[in-house]
Amino acid sequence: MMNKWEGIVLRSIPYGETNKIVTLFTREAGKLTAMARGAKKPASRLAAITQQFTHGSFLIRKGKGMGTLEQGEQLDSMRFIREDLEATAYASYIVELIDRLSDDNERVGGVYGLLHDALHAINEQYDPEAIALFVEWKMLPVAGIHPIVHQCANCGATEGEFAFSFKEIGFLCHRCFHVDRYLIRITPNQLKLIRTFSTVPIHRIGNLTLKKTTKDFMKKIVRTIYDEQVGIRLKSRSFLDQLESTPELLPKKKKPDEKVT
Repeated sequence: MMNKWEGIVLRSIPYGETNKIVTLFTREAGKLTAMARGAKKPASRLAAITQQFTHGSFLIRKGKGMGTLEQGEQLDSMRFIREDLEATAYASYIVELIDRLSDDNERVGGVYGLLHDALHAINEQYDPEAIALFVEWKMLPVAGIHPIVHQCANCGATEGEFAFSFKEIGFLCHRCFHVDRYLIRITPNQLKLIRTFSTVPIHRIGNLTLKKTTKDFMKKIVRTIYDEQVGIRLKSRSFLDQLESTPELLPKKKKPDEKVT
């Protein structure tokens, strides 16, 4: 059976002397793997379409087992991502996270759109660190974690002072602070931002600019959830941690005016 699907290349690995095994996340069928015969040859018509991050239209022959990539049309090469070290690092983290949390041939609503919007935003030179945070928060339900961010996780209150509880995986109001002695106090702006990351689509945010301290705080919360509740370890995160601890490795860029968030 021949299928034409829109998708994004999550990873592409060599197979034999001339072939590649390509993992795609498609709009229509979710994550799948296909053999791209001859794609390692520079002159191959499949060489460009099988590069990581490429957004394209793929003609795949499906049978028993792995499919075969017959043809592909490039919709966006994601050139900026591949040429910019910081963009590459965060895009790699996003695709690895989605890859690890997605099962083959299982279509989960919203994930393709999240991947598509995230990579296109980074390619358009939006803040890649902020975009990665959006993806981390929005992939928690796919990992089976559903943070309670619209009310107190203990009593259901929607008004008052709030803190974040790793024990409850959500907010606790000031009346319920006794439930978790290790909770993290948050400001009204931080509460609003957590709700934004969890519920608002990337394409509706615009060019959101956050202070570094704000991003670090949000990152600490969501990555603690992944470490304690999900338990996955990503190779790309180790590189990100190194990059974030040694920013001098990155070329100097013109910084936009920061919003007070």
